[in-house]
Amino acid sequence: MRKKPLYKVTFLNQGKSYELYARSVHSSDLWGFTTVSDLVFEEASSLIVDPSEEKLRDEFKDTKALHLPIQSILRVEDVDKRGTAAIRDAASGDKITPFPMIPPKQG
Repeated sequence: MRKKPLYKVTFLNQGKSYELYARSVHSSDLWGFTTVSDLVFEEASSLIVDPSEEKLRDEFKDTKALHLPIQSILRVEDVDKRGTAAIRDAASGDKITPFPMIPPKQG
């Protein structure tokens, strides 16, 4: 029997590509959003600390659920085991093409 589901969610936020792991991903009650909840981070008891993972843990430590705009989500993967959560520069040569967005009005 399979354990609880685990999802790797990759999304864009302020010019960066975020990779998080969560137990729950579903359509939000907010129109045009996807809810990502039950975030999973590596246990802090490890002697080796990944600074990227630590930054994500600090940023989302009090977060019950993320309500992400659909166009910011790049990928949702159903995975068997957890990898390293990361923040990457979206323009670092990764093969990521964000969904076209309308720029804000100036003036």
